[in-house]
Parts: sequence; structure tokens; C-alpha cells
Amino acid sequence: MVDFDMNIKKAQILTEALPFIKKFSNKTVVIKYGGSALINPNIKDTIIKDIVLMKLVGMKPVVVHGGGPDISSFLKRLDIKSEFINGLRVTNAETMEVAEMVLAGKINKQIVTDIELNGVKAVGISGKDGDTVKAKKIESDVDYGFVGSVESVDPTLVKTLIDNDIIPVIAPIGKDSKGQSYNINADYMAVAIAGSLKAEKLVFLTDVAGVLKDVNDPNSLMSFINASDVQGYIDSGVISGGMIPKVECCMSAVREGVNNVHILDGRVEHCLILELFTTAGIGTMIENK
Repeated sequence: MVDFDMNIKKAQILTEALPFIKKFSNKTVVIKYGGSALINPNIKDTIIKDIVLMKLVGMKPVVVHGGGPDISSFLKRLDIKSEFINGLRVTNAETMEVAEMVLAGKINKQIVTDIELNGVKAVGISGKDGDTVKAKKIESDVDYGFVGSVESVDPTLVKTLIDNDIIPVIAPIGKDSKGQSYNINADYMAVAIAGSLKAEKLVFLTDVAGVLKDVNDPNSLMSFINASDVQGYIDSGVISGGMIPKVECCMSAVREGVNNVHILDGRVEHCLILELFTTAGIGTMIENK
């Protein structure tokens, strides 16, 4: 027997999404894909389907991914010690070789395959391809080895893929003027890519619900924050601890010209669709107003 009530509910959900589909049609959305969303098989499948749906309704998704846990796993299998200082992986030449193999090879191509199994074309690149990302060694009192930051972005290749109806999937590896590879923090890689594309949105898939007004109250999620208010929230302690670098990364994107930046809980199934295509949303959006 047909469940008409259930079908009507589905129709109502689709109708609710229409204004958002219209609003974001033909707009570029950069998705930083990492955390549980990348390693949990069930969540991963829903994220991929969300990205494909975004493409099919007229948006222009661009994926920038991380992969730290996989790098650590491969280093362990190869009996290469992982060392972290101040949260950064110390990357010697041997570690850099493994990081590039895992990020630009294994993870990147698996994401491409997952997208294409859902009927949409994707191409995997790293920042090295097409001179997309020029990197430089991080300058610090600590020698992190081949850990880099983004010096500049040439979005020509990424735009060519987008213009040819292909989803770009980008691994966070760049190179300097001498061809030396550098491992780049995927969050800041996503910021640089989004800025170069003047993206409508940058979405960070994280392992937190978003910005809470009270860290001890999960119901105090702040759905919208004006970019001009962020520093005040930091000064008052509303934004504190590990949330500060996440929000500062969001603000970097705003300064690069991205209109809106989202912090989403990548542990939630279909979190992209829930945030972008429903009135309530599920995460925190920092608005550049």
C-alpha cells in the first residue's frame, strides 16, 4: 500500500529546498572534506551523495580533502615514526613521499571513484597540478620539514574542470618554484582555493556541532554569526579553546572574499543538504555582511 502521508512529507521537504536550490544555482561551493566524514563509511556515503546532489541541482561543488589518519596508518605500516609538534606533523623527505602518495593517490582517487559511482564526473588533482598552488616552507622556530603554507593560487585548472561540468577533487599538496613538494594544512588549502575562486560558500566538515554560545550546553548552537562580531565573541570568551583556530580559519576565508563560511558536524548523515537546503540548518554560518 502506498504511504501517501510519507510521500506528501517528502514532497514538502523538496518544496522547502526549492528557494535554496534557486539561490545557489550556478554558485561555487568549496567543501573541506575531512574528519569523521572521510573515515566513517556510512557518513562518507551520505556526504558523497550530498555533493552529487549539489552538482545535479546546478551548484558547482569543489572538494578539498585531508587525510591525516591514513598518513599515520601508512607510516606505521612502513615502520616510519610519526612526530607531531604544536599539532603539525614533522615531515622529512621520507614522510613527505608517503604523505603525497596517500593524499594525492589513495584518498584523492577514492573520492573521485565514489563520486563517479553516483553518476557525476570528477577529476582528482593536487595543488601541484597545473601550478595551482605555489607553496613555501612554514617559517618557524621549529623545523617542521616539508610542511608548507600557500603562497599563491592559480585557479585556471580548477576553473577549467568546473566549466567542463567536472567536480574538482583537490589534495593538499603544493610545490615551490624549484619543484619541492610540501604538505599543506587542508583547512588553509581550502581557504586559499575558495578565495581564488571567489566562492559563494566554504564549508568545513568537522567533528564538532558548530559554535556553541555555552560549551556546556549542546542546545546553545549559534546558527548565524556576523563576521564583524567574531572578534568580540573571542574577546568575551564565547569562542574559546580549540574553536578559536577553526573560526580564525573561517575569517581568513571571509577576508579572501568568500561570502559565507560554514562549520558543520561531519558526523551527521547528509549534513551538507541539511545545512544548505533547509531553513533551520544544523551548523554555524559566518556571514560576510
